[in-house]
Amino acid sequence: MCILLTMIPRFSAMGSGILFSYPQLATLAGLQGVIVYAISSACPLLIFAIVAPIIRKKCPEGFVLTEWTRQRYGIITALYLGALTLLTLFLYMLAELSAIGQVIEALTGLDGLPVIIVECIVTTVYTSLGGFKISFITDNIQGAMVCCLIVIAAITVGARTEIKPELIAESGLLNANLVGWQLIYILPVAILTNDFFLANYWLRAFASKTDKDLWIGVSVAMVVILVVLTMVGCTGLIAAWSGAWPGDPPVEDGSVAFFLLLEQLPNWVVGIVIVMAVCLSTAAFDGLQSAMVSSASNDVFRNRLNIWWIRAGVVLVMIPVVILAIKTPSILQIYLISDLLSAATIPVLMLGLSDRFYWWLGFEVLVGGLGGILTVFIFGTIYYGDAQLGGELILLEQGLYTGDWGAFGAFVAAPVGGLLWGFGALAARLTFQFAQSRMQRTRFDALDFPALVPPEDTDALSSEGRDEVANAKVTGKFF
Repeated sequence: MCILLTMIPRFSAMGSGILFSYPQLATLAGLQGVIVYAISSACPLLIFAIVAPIIRKKCPEGFVLTEWTRQRYGIITALYLGALTLLTLFLYMLAELSAIGQVIEALTGLDGLPVIIVECIVTTVYTSLGGFKISFITDNIQGAMVCCLIVIAAITVGARTEIKPELIAESGLLNANLVGWQLIYILPVAILTNDFFLANYWLRAFASKTDKDLWIGVSVAMVVILVVLTMVGCTGLIAAWSGAWPGDPPVEDGSVAFFLLLEQLPNWVVGIVIVMAVCLSTAAFDGLQSAMVSSASNDVFRNRLNIWWIRAGVVLVMIPVVILAIKTPSILQIYLISDLLSAATIPVLMLGLSDRFYWWLGFEVLVGGLGGILTVFIFGTIYYGDAQLGGELILLEQGLYTGDWGAFGAFVAAPVGGLLWGFGALAARLTFQFAQSRMQRTRFDALDFPALVPPEDTDALSSEGRDEVANAKVTGKFF
């Protein structure tokens, strides 16, 4: 059952960022937004219980998504997905360090940079010594910390916070709104597809001994996450209804609602929250570090480069992460950029799970993923009538809450555009291969079902022989 606690993070990916993004959403989309966000964050975990056994069957030696991608689509597509995975981990590391820095500044008034630097050093040291095993241990600690934080916060907020009934009606946070309805589509698509890029999730899923253990762990974790995130999000509602947010002088940024609410509580509660937030952030960050090391080593260098060179590279990556973290105020925007990339890529990638799409190759995945992002730019340029605003839509500069249909359209354009570009690439490839076969007077075989290679009898092989067979594994086709 250790899979239960290690799957509990959406926290392990978001860490202390949940203290900003969920209350912020509550102040903008109300109770409707909180419920949608919590469900959209928790339910996508079920996809690992569904997809992981399929991938494990198709690729028994694999332990991350990119391993199956290499087998199914070839080296180029695997490198493309590996690059997107590393970019996603980079963005999550950026969001996590930015979040903990803002937590320290909001609760103590001190500069958060020293804490960020110390966290980077400490996590680098113990993950280098213990690898992913130590990350599993810190995840268990992290789960316990989250539960303690929720219990303490719930008791103290209930006992010390005074809700003003007149503010409930004035806030309008119990009413349905345009953003809330848009989020019913945006968040499930964004979070579901983005979870595929998180290598730390796949490592945990493949670590389960049986499919039954995976289903049990994921299901219970989903319920726990749903409850915890709903409670965290509701702090934004309570902050608004108690007058803590926007406060006096008013603070328009709803991401600080949780911390404005804490200012009404005793100092010892604030102290406990700081300690737990740092532990939460550290446990999240070490998982991201370990996942980046694993992804770079396996997906990019195929375990041919000494692991310590990989770890040194990750240390160098943390330098721009720290620099950007102290300059990036919007945690939610960072997550959304990552979500948009995944929304364009994952639909075209997952078609290959079905044997009916045996003719779907890596070329279509690559063109479809890049085309999905281009479609967002085209949509934004047409919708806003400005190419610059179309480019900014890719980075979701205006966030989710502009009151227009820009963000909604972006998350429609990314997957739909990706699929259209993918099928367009398929048509172009088949046309080229057909013309090539006619010119060379050979049989057109692009739509032939791929030949199945029977597994070798490895029982008689030595351990050295088995390694050679594994390393000589045939990869999929790109074109």
